[in-house]
Amino acid sequence: MKKNVFKLIGIAAIVFTLQSCNDEFLEEGPSAFITADQLADAVAVNPDIAAGTVDGLYVTMFTSGTGGTGGHDDFGQKAYDVFTDMLCSDMALSNSSFGWYRSSITEYQATQDFTFTDNRQAWFYYYQLIFNANLALDNFGGQDGDPENVENRYALGQVLASRAHSYFMLTQLFANDYDPSAAILPLYTFANPLGQGKSLTSEIYESMENSLNRAIELLEGYNRPSKAQINQSVAKGILAHVIASTRSRWDEVAQLSDDVLTESGTVLMPSDNSTFGALGGFNNVGNPSWLWGVDLNGDTGVGLVSWWGQVDFFSYSYAAVGDTKTMDVDLYESMRADDVRRQQFFNTPGLNYLQPLNKQFDESRVEFGTNTTTFSDYHYMRYAEFILLKAEAMANMGQDGPARMALMELVSERIGDPSYLNALSGQALKDEIYKQTRLELWGEGRSYFAMKRNMATTQRGSNHLSFVGEPIAHNDERMTFEIPQLEIQNNGEINDQN
Repeated sequence: MKKNVFKLIGIAAIVFTLQSCNDEFLEEGPSAFITADQLADAVAVNPDIAAGTVDGLYVTMFTSGTGGTGGHDDFGQKAYDVFTDMLCSDMALSNSSFGWYRSSITEYQATQDFTFTDNRQAWFYYYQLIFNANLALDNFGGQDGDPENVENRYALGQVLASRAHSYFMLTQLFANDYDPSAAILPLYTFANPLGQGKSLTSEIYESMENSLNRAIELLEGYNRPSKAQINQSVAKGILAHVIASTRSRWDEVAQLSDDVLTESGTVLMPSDNSTFGALGGFNNVGNPSWLWGVDLNGDTGVGLVSWWGQVDFFSYSYAAVGDTKTMDVDLYESMRADDVRRQQFFNTPGLNYLQPLNKQFDESRVEFGTNTTTFSDYHYMRYAEFILLKAEAMANMGQDGPARMALMELVSERIGDPSYLNALSGQALKDEIYKQTRLELWGEGRSYFAMKRNMATTQRGSNHLSFVGEPIAHNDERMTFEIPQLEIQNNGEINDQN
């Protein structure tokens, strides 16, 4: 039986009242959260609560309802991996019996109408994490704190990296494109602030980079108890994604990606997943290719309202009984005939066509079982994405040879004859790296970022229910969420900015 990775999960649940969500989140004195003074008093009574606040951030990432709704598409970080894969059209909604995702996401209604709940859900989720991170920071001397206790230094590093990750997600979800001079989001760097107006993209990126560089420094030597925690390699991975989203400083992206590949202790999943045993199905945190993920078990309380319930056929939830999520058929057909990843998807035309029956699947693989508890794990980051990001960075620096070498490391484990890569250079090489990113990381919430970085346009295949064949650009208004109606109503600073 799997062990519970969160020793302080009970304390974290006390500190973070995850389910008592208040619509007026950013108004003065939000009732959904305790204050910094209240937390300080609690820490004085029980010092372990300071560590519990850090674990609370990780608990939020897999808890349903943390976007402030009762929706069955609201289940923590993996909920937004589904949103983004659908927005960029790599994940198709091929059948819809219950309606989740159809009108709001796949028909782009939420991204054009600020009254839709999905806008509030994404906004609330990440700003809740930011608020809780800022609350925790107060116990470590603030974002510029320099704790003497080594455990507190590690905790401070994790909190800073977590907050930066939330801001990165917000910059991608709520801004049409990267524009340093555009005002896009409120920037909160301390707990319990009054509502604030939108800060410039450049200011938010400066805050993210400062936080992550400080986190990398603080996490030196940190040996985390499980993959659920952010360590130095994960912080470097987040920073690599942040910088890459600016489409600049590719040398830093390449170096950070290389650091992750050489320092994280993870490896590339080989083409023969049987060498990993049961770990080949992207369902177990013990998978040696995973950098960041969480062990879900009977104690974590994750059930059918989850990524697994929405995407996996074998989890006996929506994907099994009528809401089919599949790979875009044109993306699938772009794979070479000798690409082993073709076998990750059910490739016989019919009801389950192009579902990920052999990529992500419940480890028990019971087709219509009755178990309502999820034991298959969540992954947030893995080795292969940094091979691809390194190759992308090299190609954007005009270093085609090193870019091909990096890409070859991955492709040689996926394609029988990868020699075609040797003839690629310039834009053709960049296009191939982008395609391999989409193929390798399908269902993992990464294709959306790659689409924006590459300023790409996608065109939906015939297995979507809407907008089939329509080209959709990376900066199309429909690709990003709207600041939600409730935030505009409750935050006069944003309201005054229009």
